[in-house]
Amino acid sequence: MKSLNNEELVNTTGGSLKTFALVAAGIIVFTIGVIDGYLRPKKCR
Repeated sequence: MKSLNNEELVNTTGGSLKTFALVAAGIIVFTIGVIDGYLRPKKCR
């Protein structure tokens, strides 16, 4: 395993695309749920 020096640690980036994909998927699922609930409301039991 390679140890990183301070300069390499400061310049390390990553993970932002995965976070964006999760947030985008959450927004899409929530929006679909709201639309489905508005168009096909189910009665409470």
